[in-house]
Amino acid sequence: MNALNYPALLQMFESTAIVAGREILRIYIEGCDVALKDDKSPVTAADHAAEAIILEALRQATPDIPIVAEEEISSGHVPGDLGNRFYLVDPLDGTREFVNRNGDFTVNIALIEDGAPVLGIVYAPVRGWLFTGGRNGAQEVTVDSTGSVTTRNSISCRTAPKEMIAVASRSHRTPETDEYLKDFAIANCVSVGSSIKFGLLARGEADIYPRLSRTMEWDTAAGDAVLRAAGGITLTLDGKPLTYGRRNQANDADFANPSFVARGRF
Repeated sequence: MNALNYPALLQMFESTAIVAGREILRIYIEGCDVALKDDKSPVTAADHAAEAIILEALRQATPDIPIVAEEEISSGHVPGDLGNRFYLVDPLDGTREFVNRNGDFTVNIALIEDGAPVLGIVYAPVRGWLFTGGRNGAQEVTVDSTGSVTTRNSISCRTAPKEMIAVASRSHRTPETDEYLKDFAIANCVSVGSSIKFGLLARGEADIYPRLSRTMEWDTAAGDAVLRAAGGITLTLDGKPLTYGRRNQANDADFANPSFVARGRF
């Protein structure tokens, strides 16, 4: 693989996510229609507008790296051979949260190398939270209403205490999730939408996030990159690190994740 300037690429992720987030916020404030895709999941003008911004930036900066982006995939634009390095993009993770107007949605951009997420950014524009992860660790950045960065701090996962804090999906929590957590001493379980869950693990506010319902790789890759950079890990139920670039799966669609557990330091 050709050498990349990882710090510069991560900075480009950050600036692009902020621009995409501002466009999402504009549409969020003005309102828009909601359509349903073939899988019955919602999609809005904000999804498409944010994805266009991100794709343009990525293709201009690194035209040779394939991109797997949620809305392009939904419209039938599937890249060919991904090679050892590709991007995963979810321009608006948590569209249900966007539609329900609770603010728990994010912009997700990740770089995958040899199946592992090595760079990622998760930006929650309503909250002004931006999480980054790469070779030099993880950071939490605060972004004001003008799109300007106001603070930047290193973050890391905590070592799990005897009584842990769990996070679970706001819109997709299942009885299986609650059953799984019975094997742990859980002091509290916080329901939150989108990839914000990974951010809470990465900054040491939570310890475990089991996901036993369906997700796609673009839903998790950026948050997983942040989590790994902060000292955590995302594992499949057989204890192996979650990998990316799954295609030709016998029992599921391309880029569908298996069940997994994201966690801090145990």
